[in-house]
Amino acid sequence: MNKYLRYASAFLGFVLLAAIRTFETELFYDPLLNFFRGNYHNYAAPDFELWKLFGATIARYLLNSLVSILILVLLFSKQVFKFSVVIYGSLLLLLAPIFLYLLTTMQPDLHFLLFYIRRFLIQPLLILLLIPAFYYQQHIKKADS
Repeated sequence: MNKYLRYASAFLGFVLLAAIRTFETELFYDPLLNFFRGNYHNYAAPDFELWKLFGATIARYLLNSLVSILILVLLFSKQVFKFSVVIYGSLLLLLAPIFLYLLTTMQPDLHFLLFYIRRFLIQPLLILLLIPAFYYQQHIKKADS
């Protein structure tokens, strides 16, 4: 694939990630959005359907992960695919049970932890770490050649 076509496709991937964020209220069930926009330390959590919220959050993580992995493959090579899938999958296996536990307990003193784990699950933050890491790795490989 042409280098410019790959970069244009990766840019469209970022546009898609932005669209997921822009239309989050229409696409995903998340009553915690407004809760965490305010001063959540002083308020009780809103009522929510546990499994619906958990499922929507995991679906959003998977959608963001799919788009992010596609962007990484377009920017670098197919070789990053396996590593990216392992990283995204491992994080899901680690964070999903913690997120579920925090949702079921909803302890006020753990709201900050719920906020950050939820944030990591609903936002494509990992791509911001992987792009520089893969770029550096690619740059080092070229220097060694």
